[in-house]
Amino acid sequence: MEVDNAFNQTDREINTRFDFKNTGTKIEKSGEKFVIEADTEERAKAALEVFKEKLIKREVSLKHIDPSKPELSGKIYRINVLMKEGLSTENAKKVAKLLRDSGPKSLKTQIQGEALRVTSKSRDDLQEAMALVKKENWEFAVQFNNFR
Repeated sequence: MEVDNAFNQTDREINTRFDFKNTGTKIEKSGEKFVIEADTEERAKAALEVFKEKLIKREVSLKHIDPSKPELSGKIYRINVLMKEGLSTENAKKVAKLLRDSGPKSLKTQIQGEALRVTSKSRDDLQEAMALVKKENWEFAVQFNNFR
């Protein structure tokens, strides 16, 4: 939802900002992919920066997006921005190993598709595990759901 809001704000800003007027710059969304198009490479990069700024203001981590390099297609530069959701199996294993090695002993971890499920009888242990995962500097974004 926050990504959609950031997309809408970016689209509105690109359409109204004076330095983007009559430059053919636009941003489009198709599923979990965003496409930024512009007449020049600099305009495409500037539009990407506007999108990143809006994501940051909405408190969405930039680790969730994977922008490509500007590609020339005819006379239009195009940047494809993919949204990453969920954890890959390797990343889930890294988090599970961290929790197993340095987390509370009562924790049980399960990899379920693109998520890692952590269970314990004690809420304090779960909160300690969340703090441990947040403290670690990952190359991917982590998110917590269903705290019961």
